[in-house]
Amino acid sequence: MPVADTKTEAPKKFTPYEAAPGEEYMNEQQLEHFRQILLGWKQELMEEVDRTVRHLQEEANNYADPADRATQEEGFSLELRTRDRERKLLKKINETLEKIDEEDYGFCEACGVEIGIRRLEARPTATLCVDCKTLAELKEKQLGG
Repeated sequence: MPVADTKTEAPKKFTPYEAAPGEEYMNEQQLEHFRQILLGWKQELMEEVDRTVRHLQEEANNYADPADRATQEEGFSLELRTRDRERKLLKKINETLEKIDEEDYGFCEACGVEIGIRRLEARPTATLCVDCKTLAELKEKQLGG
């Protein structure tokens, strides 16, 4: 049985945005650039969900051998956990698209500075700048959770 393919990483198929000298941060062209990245990512995730549903329907067998049945169930469980992560990611993508529509995208939720085009291209759903994200991760590590 194939291992579940995961699309939880930001899409790699886009042309990096090249800002013109003096260009205003998160202008209409930049917002559209990120809207297209997010819509493409969302489409990939939705196609993966459809593939999983078809796979689960086509591959569902009632094996007589308990070991075979357990192997199949473990594979299905892995796929479903992956899809659950992707479902949560779809929610985050939709929230990010709303921020773009409200022109409230690209700025750190903690300190208000620009997150940066390259960081957003790497993780379009980012809500924190690198410094605040690093600080949050350090706090989480210290608190053990």
